[in-house]
Amino acid sequence: MKYSKIELAKQAFKHKGFIQKIPVIVRMLKSTFKKEYKPEFKNVLVPGLVLVYLISPLDFLPDWIPFIGALDDLALLAIAIPMLMKETERFVAWETTKSGNPQILEAEIIE
Repeated sequence: MKYSKIELAKQAFKHKGFIQKIPVIVRMLKSTFKKEYKPEFKNVLVPGLVLVYLISPLDFLPDWIPFIGALDDLALLAIAIPMLMKETERFVAWETTKSGNPQILEAEIIE
């Protein structure tokens, strides 16, 4: 079973609620560019570099090698996603204290 880089990235992003955190990540990036929020440098830099690596056609382990070819991509995603999730949690806490309502850290609408 051979997976493309895009398929592997999609599978990794489904874990740990990454898809639900995308709006938070977008807000975090906007606040960062406006210089309102200062993220931990490594928690944003490493996931950004991993994204560039995944998009890049260059690989440490070529993708055409069965099973082993995807290991470098999966290993990097396993490092980058938790870092980004940690930073989004920090951002939500910062956003909450900024709004003046520290009791509610995050809410989800359930239909």
